[in-house]
Amino acid sequence: MQLHPVPIRIMHWINAVAMIVMIGSGWKIYNDEVIFGWLHFPEALTIGKWAQHGLQWHFFGMWILALNGLGYLAYGLVTGRFRRMLLPIRIGELIATIRDALRFRLSHDDPTKYNTVQKLLYVGVILIGIMTVVSGLAIWKPIQLSELLALFGSFQTARLVHFLCMSGIVGFMIVHVALALLVPHTLLAMFTGGPAVDDRKPASAQLEPTH
Repeated sequence: MQLHPVPIRIMHWINAVAMIVMIGSGWKIYNDEVIFGWLHFPEALTIGKWAQHGLQWHFFGMWILALNGLGYLAYGLVTGRFRRMLLPIRIGELIATIRDALRFRLSHDDPTKYNTVQKLLYVGVILIGIMTVVSGLAIWKPIQLSELLALFGSFQTARLVHFLCMSGIVGFMIVHVALALLVPHTLLAMFTGGPAVDDRKPASAQLEPTH
């Protein structure tokens, strides 16, 4: 099978578009009632003519992202893709990867293998995405989902968590795009499917020599 099967490629690009809609409309909503007085997002980066319009776009992106995200999680778990690509995560390998990065020796010649930092980033953004949805639901229906809101303590805390989670996703996207531009063949693989891999082995063992 290919590194990125057709379902993964389709869901990846749907997620990318949905996230852009969510972020742009979310910034429009934020500008209407800021959390930090010193922070306002440029109107050119927002989606929606006014806050209510932005809210409509936000709901539109939310349902696409939620349904597509559930499909992505289900596919990754059922096919074992998450196990192959994201596990194991070893402390020793993490330290070695960070050391290589600090020495500017970090390479990504083999797109079938994620280094430990990449594994942590992907696992982290999945968890952040789940928390974004949970906090978003608590903000959307604070009365109907009062038990969910209680997990955050208050409406404002849930709103802050939602904002910070979205900020984390924005940070991930910036790093993700920057790395894709620096290593173009990884971006190309998300269009073409990339090289063939043995789906019976973890990605970390794909090119290890046999004895």
